Amino acid sequence: QLVESGGGLVQTGGSLRLSCVASRIMHGSSTAAWYRQSPGKQRELIAELTSGGTTTYADSVKDRFSISRDFAKNTVYLQMNALKPEDTAVYYCNLRIPGNSVWGQGTQVTVSS
Repeated sequence: QLVESGGGLVQTGGSLRLSCVASRIMHGSSTAAWYRQSPGKQRELIAELTSGGTTTYADSVKDRFSISRDFAKNTVYLQMNALKPEDTAVYYCNLRIPGNSVWGQGTQVTVSS
């Protein structure tokens, strides 16, 4: 299905790039998204990329994170810059088309102060 990678431990102000590889060819009309979940909190949508190329970001990550996709590699990316301790969470990739939604297993990102 979907396999995320790229998480890890980074210092405040550092950068990471998460990758999400789809085992099947990504549907051309799918919407790709990244969510994150911190302990004790609900899973939140932080970045979304529609099939038409429209991106939206949560206010908490706007101007720091960037979502992109490479159809040739069946991969969705999340570039994260200027990381803060409050960005610490498990990050999940999601692909959806009408009637179907697929999730990855998550990758841990920890930002030390």
